[in-house]
Amino acid sequence: MNGETLSESLEDYLETILRIVSDKRAARTTDIARQLEVRASSVTGALRNLADRGLINYAPYDLITLTAAGERIARDVMRRHEALRDFFVQVLTVEPACAEVAACRMEHALPRDIFRRLLQFGQFVQECPESGGTWRDRFQRYCSRQGSDAAAGERPASPDDPPPPSPVPALRSESTGGFE
Repeated sequence: MNGETLSESLEDYLETILRIVSDKRAARTTDIARQLEVRASSVTGALRNLADRGLINYAPYDLITLTAAGERIARDVMRRHEALRDFFVQVLTVEPACAEVAACRMEHALPRDIFRRLLQFGQFVQECPESGGTWRDRFQRYCSRQGSDAAAGERPASPDDPPPPSPVPALRSESTGGFE
């Protein structure tokens, strides 16, 4: 694969093939379609694309396996997925099902330097003697209190909501003499 980047979809195919191959030693189109909840015809197009890139061994109606390059990419995607999911569950105390969905979405988009920093922060939280369970317990209680606002009639914040107003007052504009 000559430096081309893969789409999120193709990365998901590689990750799925790796999971199936880990269980069954080889994958079939129907196994992949079932796992990804897509039609077999969609899988066939993706498999041709991955085979053309040298990432899988594929022939129609035959078993599918990863090449060394495909396995390397699939393991990297899986590692990012698992690390993000674990960070969300263990550090941010997010419900596992929600963490799984978020990790699947973010594993493709998160820049490597930010991903590394998240891993470092998660490791710091695990190793820091002043954090540990006490810190996570307090954070969980804080989040629960924030969620109690929803019971009082307010809905919890959504990622689509505009950012809250800044608690810092606006700077005085020299041209108008007032606040911006």
